[in-house]
Amino acid sequence: MIPAMPATKAPAHRARRRPRPRGGPSVALRYGRLAAMGVIAVVILIAGVWGSWGCAQHVMLSKGREQGTMTVSRCVGETCWGPYEPVSVGSRARDRVDIERSVAVETGETYTVVVKPGSGDVVRTGPAGLLHAWVPLGGALLLAAVVVAGGLRMVRSAWVLGGLGFALITAAWVAL
Repeated sequence: MIPAMPATKAPAHRARRRPRPRGGPSVALRYGRLAAMGVIAVVILIAGVWGSWGCAQHVMLSKGREQGTMTVSRCVGETCWGPYEPVSVGSRARDRVDIERSVAVETGETYTVVVKPGSGDVVRTGPAGLLHAWVPLGGALLLAAVVVAGGLRMVRSAWVLGGLGFALITAAWVAL
């Protein structure tokens, strides 16, 4: 035989929440923290776009610019250089153009590049060059995710930002 259920109600396992104060300094501090963290997150993202745009503009808006190939002959410090062979109309051959040294540049390799106007510097083009140009934005997305999660307490949004940053950096690494 099964015993009958007790007639009394079982105690609740959750503690009741205390009501939040309606006014005063705690509310002002809370909104001040939200505003400050929001501004910091936006500034981080703007800095990421700003840092990426210096190279990305040449890759994305390459129409009308000098395009060609570069064979890396030597690297010293943060710069690699080599001869430039034009592909686009109006571009001229050069004995030496400079490219920023990174994990994406190896001595002896040939890369498609675009010449920065008014200089002898070049930037890689194509999918690898585009993703590599936006890597600073990927880092900014990762950093902003920490600020959004910790300062704004918006965990889901932080996961989205972090995931986008991680995906961008991973795609750049895979494409190189």
